Amino acid sequence: MAIASTTVAVIGLGYIGLPTAAILATHGADVIGVDVNADTVDAVNRGEVPFVEPDLSISVAGAVKQGRLRAETKTPEADVFIVAVPTPFKGNHAADLSYIDAAADGIAPRLSGGELVILESTSPPGTTQHLADRILELRPDLSLNASGKRPIVHFAHCPERVLPGRIMIELVTNDRIVGGLTRKAAEQAKVLYESFCKGEIMLTDATTAEMAKLVENSYRDVNIAFANELSLISAKLDIDVWELIELANHHPRVNILQPGPGVGGHCIAVDPWFIVSAVPEEARLIRTAREVNDSKPEQVIARVVAKAARFKEPNIAVLGLAFKPDIDDLRESPACRILARLSDELPEARLAAVEPHISALPSSLEGRDNVVLTEFTAAVADADIVVLLVDHTVFKAADKRRLRLREKVVIDTRGAWR
Repeated sequence: MAIASTTVAVIGLGYIGLPTAAILATHGADVIGVDVNADTVDAVNRGEVPFVEPDLSISVAGAVKQGRLRAETKTPEADVFIVAVPTPFKGNHAADLSYIDAAADGIAPRLSGGELVILESTSPPGTTQHLADRILELRPDLSLNASGKRPIVHFAHCPERVLPGRIMIELVTNDRIVGGLTRKAAEQAKVLYESFCKGEIMLTDATTAEMAKLVENSYRDVNIAFANELSLISAKLDIDVWELIELANHHPRVNILQPGPGVGGHCIAVDPWFIVSAVPEEARLIRTAREVNDSKPEQVIARVVAKAARFKEPNIAVLGLAFKPDIDDLRESPACRILARLSDELPEARLAAVEPHISALPSSLEGRDNVVLTEFTAAVADADIVVLLVDHTVFKAADKRRLRLREKVVIDTRGAWR
């Protein structure tokens, strides 16, 4: 596969799809991004990025200017299709594959044989096969392998392994796992990723590749749960959990993570449930870790409500809405859930939400009369209670004396102001 003569359609122009499209375009491919959101398509065609990610805007603008990248709302014909759509979970924690199904339905009419379809979306075991089955059901004139005379379509899974805020760096430097429904599909996908990835590219089958991504994030979730559970235990025993972890980490073989108000994002808060849903009897530790982390926001809410009882109409500054520091990504954010619940639990309070990376409240917080998006210093100046939920650099670097924090009730869930 010669990348310079390859047309790639990237389905889904979100936090993974758009960076992938941009980096392929800047390495010589002709890339067509596809998204159902017309505003996103228009922004990309102007060379603009509809979300915050360092260095992405430069790549997108350059690729669009060079004619290597454009966006559409309908799936075009292409040599390679990369599916990078959301895979949220339903109320029962089973994966919602409707976005993948919609992508499959768009791809199927565009195939003629010989194409490579890559699923990048984080998925439960068997989803790549599900994608292939759906497409081939719509196109019975095509085949998955060389049996018979029908043209072959190749299917592979290559999960993303990047950190928001470092995506453009880690797309290039991180190792990648490529799993194919056939060996040839995996090898073809490897050639594509070798065009920009300097890390090791390891080949396996599609199901193992799917499971590897889930295992990586479940490992992190379990370790975060240990830290979060320590914070609950320490509160009961009147111990400073930050000091406790710092001391324990002086052991040469101990590296406890830092607790927080919960776990968010499109990966760690979601992926472990895919394992639990697939093998519920066996995934006992993974389930418990998820339950510990999912319960942590309730502990924070209880602390804030208890402190608010001291005031008739408390002013509460809630610092941070993103799921992690220094980004604008609010997906599965525990901070957003905490703020929404505080709005319900404390209708008499004025809640000043501070998130320096967004210009408007998310839809989940719109229409709440007691929640206002506020500038950092103004929110803290007027506050009776300051709740730090995300350790953005701007918060950590602030002069605590000028903020007069000693005069206020401070609930620091990140240990940023120790």
